[in-house]
Amino acid sequence: MAELKEVLLEATREAGKIIAHYFQGSFAVENKEGINNLVTEVDKHAESRIIEIIKSNFPDHSIISEEVGEMIQDSPYKWIIDPIDGTVNFAHGIPLCCVSIGLKHEKQLILGAVYNPMMNELFFAEKGKGAFLNDKPISVSKKSDFRKACLVTGFPYKWPESKEHPIRVFERFILQGLPVRRLGSAAIDLCWVACGRFDGFWEYNLSSWDVAAGYLIVEEAGGRITNFDGDKYSVFDKETLATNGYIHDEMLRIIKNK
Repeated sequence: MAELKEVLLEATREAGKIIAHYFQGSFAVENKEGINNLVTEVDKHAESRIIEIIKSNFPDHSIISEEVGEMIQDSPYKWIIDPIDGTVNFAHGIPLCCVSIGLKHEKQLILGAVYNPMMNELFFAEKGKGAFLNDKPISVSKKSDFRKACLVTGFPYKWPESKEHPIRVFERFILQGLPVRRLGSAAIDLCWVACGRFDGFWEYNLSSWDVAAGYLIVEEAGGRITNFDGDKYSVFDKETLATNGYIHDEMLRIIKNK
């Protein structure tokens, strides 16, 4: 495990250096599916460096990464990579973006790291050993009064095929008089729940690379993460609810409009 952790942190920090170097500089920007679903040459550069580091140490491991897709091999280990989560923020010079790397062994996430180099914040978790921000232990908030909660959400580029438009769900939370923020990076949202800045987060249509590392960080910080039915979460789910645990059921109730 020590070698896996060392490689994870090396890849995370190296990609962070690339992001910081180009931040608010000049770089090429392209559109993927959807007019504001962006990818930059920096995403690709950071991704290449991450994969290079992983493959030089573990050539037989599988990889799922946002830009290159799946590199599947016959291995119990799978690295799940988002070289820049919050690319739109990055492209506009907004310092709420990060590297996110999670590592699965068989069906279980065992390591996760999320690094925002502009804020010098490195979140890390190891299965069964807690969650950390810059090597200091973190935990979710203890807030149990839902009326005093501070929440965060995001909106997908493509609306989910659900019975209800996500804006209607957002409206219900707003009508409760609650402060709801929208940062533009699901990985940061999850980490900020983990360290108690937010009490809850929900979003539709996230991809595995958006949530893999943050999922483990939330759980290891003592939080709860499920789908919108309250069932055990998978990084391949399209509905994500992460909270401090105390307000989870109330958020489920509002999301489901019960």
